[in-house]
Amino acid sequence: MDRLLPLVQNETLKIWRKKRFYVVVLVLIILIPIFTYAQMRISQTNAQNFKDWRNQVMNQINDYQSTLASDSVPEEWKRYRRIAVQQLQYYLDRDVNPSTPDAITFTRGFMSGSVTLFYPLLVLAIASDLVSGERTTGTIKMLLTRPVRRWKILLSKILAMMLYVSLIVVTSFVLCYLISGVFFGYEGWDAPVFTGFDVSGAQVDSTNVHAIPQWQYMIMQGGLIWFSSMTVALLALMVSVLLRGTAASIVTMMAAVITGTILGNMASSWESAKYFFSVNLDLTMYMNGSPPPIAGMSLPFSLTVLAIWAAISIVVSFLVFTKQDILN
Repeated sequence: MDRLLPLVQNETLKIWRKKRFYVVVLVLIILIPIFTYAQMRISQTNAQNFKDWRNQVMNQINDYQSTLASDSVPEEWKRYRRIAVQQLQYYLDRDVNPSTPDAITFTRGFMSGSVTLFYPLLVLAIASDLVSGERTTGTIKMLLTRPVRRWKILLSKILAMMLYVSLIVVTSFVLCYLISGVFFGYEGWDAPVFTGFDVSGAQVDSTNVHAIPQWQYMIMQGGLIWFSSMTVALLALMVSVLLRGTAASIVTMMAAVITGTILGNMASSWESAKYFFSVNLDLTMYMNGSPPPIAGMSLPFSLTVLAIWAAISIVVSFLVFTKQDILN
């Protein structure tokens, strides 16, 4: 343990010196104001067209119901609309605005919408070349000549990576809240959010639905986002161990993440796709009652699938890293 801490500190400093985290922060600083401005324009338009949020929700329900009556709309889309109508009606019956314009509500929506693609890409900026990058530069040879076991070196990389994944999630929340609060105000922490919707087919069971304050919802949401992001990071580390080139590692993981996102949108009839890690990244959909992309998926199922992928990536990474001839 005495030797592990200096290794972790060394790996943390190496990631910091690459300035990848600065790039992540810069991307967030650029993109968040754009999305905030877009949301502000939408809110202004809704305020002009609807004097009361209830009228807006009722209009949205009517639009969805009109879509359901159309024969040109695919049945899969109608399923999502039926579920949305039932959930909106639940909020309307209890006189709770589902989209209150405030900073914390915007942050919740931004983080939820970013979990399948945006967060994985941010994580890949940090994790994709932890080993392959050192092979490219040749620093891995110097590191492995030290009297330290290889498994400790790889463990230190994982711990440092875990720190930066946590920083990405926390930093995105802080920046999103601070920037959007300039436009929407910093209220909304205690606003009620309904969770516990049980989606079965095109029907929503509201038996276990309960309201929780938005701050508690954000903590739960952040934990789920961290779990899915950490799974992506561990897979990226495995690819970095298996492949010798930095570019190959990054492209491979980007392709896997993007492929999973596409599958999630079109794999409703391919049941086996639910075992692919990318299809299970959006753990937050189970909190807000969104229907899973494939029937039979649930929060315990997705957590289990991601945990298995993460465990496999850890085992493969340690086995390969401790056995392969990296010095040549």
